[in-house]
Amino acid sequence: MTTQQLINQIHKKKSFLCIGLDVDLNKIPKHLLENEDPIFEFNKAIIDATHHLCVAYKPNTAFYEAYGLKGWKALEKTIEYLNENYPEIFTIADAKRGDIGNTSSMYAKAFFEDLGFDSVTVAPYMGKDSVEPFLAFENKHTILLALTSNEGAFDFQTKNLEGKELYKTVLEISKSWKNSENLMYVVGATKAEYLADIRQIIPDSFLLVPGVGAQGGNLQDVCKFGMNKHVGLLINSSRGIIYASKDTNFASEAALKASELQQQMQDIINNLI
Repeated sequence: MTTQQLINQIHKKKSFLCIGLDVDLNKIPKHLLENEDPIFEFNKAIIDATHHLCVAYKPNTAFYEAYGLKGWKALEKTIEYLNENYPEIFTIADAKRGDIGNTSSMYAKAFFEDLGFDSVTVAPYMGKDSVEPFLAFENKHTILLALTSNEGAFDFQTKNLEGKELYKTVLEISKSWKNSENLMYVVGATKAEYLADIRQIIPDSFLLVPGVGAQGGNLQDVCKFGMNKHVGLLINSSRGIIYASKDTNFASEAALKASELQQQMQDIINNLI
């Protein structure tokens, strides 16, 4: 998917919502456990109920890898289902990969070619030769961890390095990498006050913003400081949507939660226009 196609979907749906498909078998409705593949059945129901309200889905691969081969198969089936039935949806493999060049090439092939994701999250700590293999794929996107929402982000990301915070150095250097136009960035919603400075460095890039909802991030603050002329945001909510109910009506309850966010986003987009 191209960046322009994603922008088109945002304006068509009046939404920049990304739904995180982080499936924990201890949290899904008990009746689904009777299915041969409860993870996929849960995802399928959530997707069918919410696809018109969001522009992206983001499975965190750890929640699938934890269940071994069955979990990986469920992930494969989920992305296959999305690509076949809702090809307009932007898909994100939240895998946080990053390794030496030839290993990164294999990771990129796994997510872009074998599984067919549109994008993958990547850690920048090992530098450009660990990221450029992902950037080499046409119409695929690499989402670089820039400033995350966890408490430990302050251990390194905001430390002063020669008069500048480390995360700002990462942003600036990443713009020089080959095919950097395929970069997006992760910025946590709980770091909304940093977004104005971030937009000074990367004014046109898309930001994937987790942390709205269960983690306490504020949608209005994120949009105030982080939105650009193309919206330029993908706001992720996971637990607050997919675990809205443990009953048989879990999918419709998830849709209600997603609709609440989408309505707020519609108002924000209308004001932008």
